[in-house]
Amino acid sequence: MYMAVAPDPDILVRSSGETRLSNFLLWQSSYSHLYCPAALQPDLELWHLVWAVLSYERGYPYLQKKSKQQ
Repeated sequence: MYMAVAPDPDILVRSSGETRLSNFLLWQSSYSHLYCPAALQPDLELWHLVWAVLSYERGYPYLQKKSKQQ
């Protein structure tokens, strides 16, 4: 699913607590923040997304440093 006009994702939310990507956007998500809540997809609520954004903001300086080292 390569899209040249779309930027790489900043956050990937993987439901059910699994930490694997199953080859979904494997190259595009190399510097993305992976958030894995334990809730299944139908049970995701707004507060899960709020926690994903807060978790991303906490790790943002590290991601920026790693992407600039490239």
